[in-house]
Amino acid sequence: MCFGRSLKGDDPSDNNNHLNSRPVNNDIDAKPARNSSVKMAQAYTPLSGPPPSHKQESYEYTPPSGPPPSHQQEYAPPSGPPPPHQEFAPPSGPPPSHNDYTAPPTGPPPAQEPYHDWQAAVPDNSLLPPPPSLFSGHQRSSANNATEQQAEQGEAWCEANPMTQPTVLPQAALEALDRGEIGIIKPRDYKGELDRPRPGVWAGKTKASSPDSCITSSIPLYSVDAHSPMRTGWKKTIYYEVRISPRNRREVSLAMGFTAPPYPTFRLPGWHRGCLAVHGDDGSKYINDRWGGKDFTAPFQPGQTLGIGMTFTARDVDAPPSYEPAQTTEQVPIDVEIFFTRDGRKDGSWNLHEEGDAEQDLPVTGLEGFNDLYAAVGTFENVEFEIVFNHKEWKYQL
Repeated sequence: MCFGRSLKGDDPSDNNNHLNSRPVNNDIDAKPARNSSVKMAQAYTPLSGPPPSHKQESYEYTPPSGPPPSHQQEYAPPSGPPPPHQEFAPPSGPPPSHNDYTAPPTGPPPAQEPYHDWQAAVPDNSLLPPPPSLFSGHQRSSANNATEQQAEQGEAWCEANPMTQPTVLPQAALEALDRGEIGIIKPRDYKGELDRPRPGVWAGKTKASSPDSCITSSIPLYSVDAHSPMRTGWKKTIYYEVRISPRNRREVSLAMGFTAPPYPTFRLPGWHRGCLAVHGDDGSKYINDRWGGKDFTAPFQPGQTLGIGMTFTARDVDAPPSYEPAQTTEQVPIDVEIFFTRDGRKDGSWNLHEEGDAEQDLPVTGLEGFNDLYAAVGTFENVEFEIVFNHKEWKYQL
């Protein structure tokens, strides 16, 4: 592109084209035009005097004389006080409330409502004994049941043979109790073997044709004369265990408990007065209950060791309800707790008076600590077992 060539062809009077052009390169134009520099000098000579526009702008923007019209007419405030001073004047006289409540009502003030002490009205539940058992008694056992005729025979026998008074044990009997060397009384209707392999242990094996029968200890495990907490001031616990042979059939036809003498030996323990027991075929507990008992634990199993005990504790009948030492609201001087063990561990317990229900349960007379109590082991059909009185062979340690 040649810049010098473009200058030659342009109009010299056009100033804008010269301002936008680059300087001429002498190497490109070998013969520059001499008159071009003169023409350019004449083209950029400024005019003399100020630009015409200066005189015109001074006349166009001259403000008018005097203040703006608004200073005199539009924004002058009205004369006199503002209207609100007259429109919102308060009414004359005191407010109405000064006349309505100046004098208090006549007569004495109303009685103050008494303070509601909710802590006194709602006692602390932690100090109350546990509620009674929620399990009601059954009319029939889920496993085995005796006939109504047999139950009536047992009741007739109990009426003919009332409970005996406590006896005084000789010193030799008390020493035998301490060693666990306790004998047993074999029922007349018992069919099977019943031997003593070693002191304090009795082994039994019944036949399939063996009827209901009850084995009892030869001496009481609880003696009122020797053990009552009302006499000694100390609590007393009685206990023994029964081992079920591993060779036994799946259903264990055995019951174990305690009874006040005498008791019909042709009936299982727990069915009549002054007797309680846990039955192995259904796991229910029976307390003077010839019907179906109450749910308590699982049925016994072959090879297991089961234990049952009773703890007698003197109770302050004037003390408020609490968990210790008693768990009952009955006003009785001796608290009686029954507990059950399985293979050396506790498997449930209940308080003798906790289970009272006037509509369903019969009295617990004979079991309250005022009668001697003997061990009672019931059997029927075929069962193989050991009764263990020797505390050295117990799985559960008191």
